[in-house]
Amino acid sequence: MTEATTDRDEAATDDEPTIAITGAAGYIGSRVVQQLQTTHPDWNLRALDNYYRGQVESVGETDIDHVDIRDRRRLEEAFEGADIVLHLAAVSGVDDCDENPDLAYEVNVTGTNNVAWFCRKTGAGLVFPFSMAVLGDPEQFPITADQSRDPFNWYGRTKLLGERAIESFADGAFPAHLFLKSNLYGDHAVDGTVVSKPTVINFFVERATAGEPLTVYEPGTQSRNFVHVKDVARAYVRSAERMLTQLSNGDTGTETYEIAGNEDPSVMAVAETVQDLAREELDETVDVELIENPRSDETMVEDFAVDTSKANEVLEWEARHTVEESVRDLLRRRA
Repeated sequence: MTEATTDRDEAATDDEPTIAITGAAGYIGSRVVQQLQTTHPDWNLRALDNYYRGQVESVGETDIDHVDIRDRRRLEEAFEGADIVLHLAAVSGVDDCDENPDLAYEVNVTGTNNVAWFCRKTGAGLVFPFSMAVLGDPEQFPITADQSRDPFNWYGRTKLLGERAIESFADGAFPAHLFLKSNLYGDHAVDGTVVSKPTVINFFVERATAGEPLTVYEPGTQSRNFVHVKDVARAYVRSAERMLTQLSNGDTGTETYEIAGNEDPSVMAVAETVQDLAREELDETVDVELIENPRSDETMVEDFAVDTSKANEVLEWEARHTVEESVRDLLRRRA
């Protein structure tokens, strides 16, 4: 990180910083707002979402404003006075980006540039997650964020463009934390509403509770790393805490962290875990079926370990949830 003088106020050193969250009505964003409210109840929160995939309209006392990050004027009005932006809005997932390529470009690239441009003009800190999809086939294991980028799909390419733009915008202007994030799972509740997403593990649990077969893409031995949405939210809160100190110090430039769980089972092993636990918790017998893989360019490695030591040491963060414990909890709550 380098030192720089910005034209923004000393707001980051105040007792009550202002934190803006994009994508605040979504799967991760709503949990981040909730976590911020619990951990730092005196902080001022600005929650924004365009409701493309939004699931809640408020989180506790925080209302979520309908703002689209593609509208730079409205975005900057909503951000005014923000010390830190947690930029979580995105068209996420391989299928969604393939089916809506223009939207994915406008949101993940143009929208991210709008957010980064605001931070460059004001000196506000920026937190931005990207995806393992930027790597393509990892060069080695455990995975680290300094490996080369070679995305297979449009989702990975749009997130890579966002990463590179932020690196350029942040240089000499503001601090930014970039998160190479693993595959999410789990859910959480916001004021009685269960907020979830059909990620691999959640998809298996939903099918098991419906008594439907768990469909696994061939060959089934492909490994993935899984991290719980609540663990990810805690990482972003720790990031904001560190960033306030960096803003006070006048730091600029990017830091990159790996956020992942401690397990990297094969997809078949996950399905079999859900199958076994459904039998225990629901007295439900479900089949596991291998089906043709529609993603011919999917990473097929049998090891997907991720090195999270930097996040462990610098952010004092670690994954707390395990796949088995979380699947059991999901099944019990759906019984």
